[in-house]
Amino acid sequence: MHKTPSPLGGLDYLASAVLLLDAERRVCYANSAAENLLKSAGRALLGQALETVIHYTATLQQALDNAVANNWSYTGQNVEIRLGKSDGEVLHLNCTVTPTQCDEAPEVRMLVELQPIDQQLKASREERLIEQQQASRELIRNLAHEIKNPLGGIRGAAQLLEHELGNPALREYTQVIIKEADRLQDLMQRLLSPHRVAMQPRLMSVHEVLERVRSLLHMEFPETLAIQRDYDTSLPDLTADREQLIQVFLNVARNAAQAMDGKGEIVFRTRSARQVTLVKRRFRLAIDISIIDNGPGIPDDFKERMFYPLVSGRPDGTGLGLTLAQSFVQQHHGSIECESRPGYTCFLIRLPIR
Repeated sequence: MHKTPSPLGGLDYLASAVLLLDAERRVCYANSAAENLLKSAGRALLGQALETVIHYTATLQQALDNAVANNWSYTGQNVEIRLGKSDGEVLHLNCTVTPTQCDEAPEVRMLVELQPIDQQLKASREERLIEQQQASRELIRNLAHEIKNPLGGIRGAAQLLEHELGNPALREYTQVIIKEADRLQDLMQRLLSPHRVAMQPRLMSVHEVLERVRSLLHMEFPETLAIQRDYDTSLPDLTADREQLIQVFLNVARNAAQAMDGKGEIVFRTRSARQVTLVKRRFRLAIDISIIDNGPGIPDDFKERMFYPLVSGRPDGTGLGLTLAQSFVQQHHGSIECESRPGYTCFLIRLPIR
């Protein structure tokens, strides 16, 4: 697209995406930031109706109409748009619509400025979730400590009672008490273990860990589960606790396999990420590990709760797999996120290279 000389050419120096529209909401000009945001070359945008470029709300539609009809300006916070059609990529933006006149381009009637805020929303959501999960884990730890001692007493009393019973048939009941007490003791131990075991970091390859997880899943689902690899073999080694990462990837991948009843496809994908912010720290380089499945997806009402302790999507689940995975990832100063819809679920685990 040929960029109009000054003053429009100066818009290319802005970090914000800027679109100039005519009275029919057709694109007369798009600066470089707008091309990047909308993932379209300027020539493709020129002359296009805005509604064919992005799918936007009725509120923004009204603001555009008012800019032409009434010469009104508009500023919207956290406006949601979708690229292209209504099922395209979702973007969250601060949006400003300003009526304007331009001698060099008399057809221009309004200037639309779009400022992406996805990173700010992500950082705010991440911080809020971390605070909520820390409070939740602290409560669970305290409860686990309080439960462990009575359980030991119950188990000991059941053993003593078993020795005193004259009728062997009655020992079936004491065994139920002992086994259930042992099961609850094991659950309490698992709730407390992430905070008791010190990390043992060493230089290692993330692909070696993923291959170990792949081998374990093949043993558990030997014939029905397909596991594909999409590795960036140029990635450097990272300093991490090998056993913890095995547990992270295995818990996520096993959940995916179980959600598909062991019949489906899982993809292990690795990529590099540059200049990322994780837990309020800036890292020059990080590794993205994506675990993707083609299962039924995660219900929307479960997504916000799935990392909480003792919350499970399966009747026979303990609700600890994702909790432990998130705890271990956070100990590595990383992040874990999930995107899910029917037929596609992706857990993205981002670990910094230090």
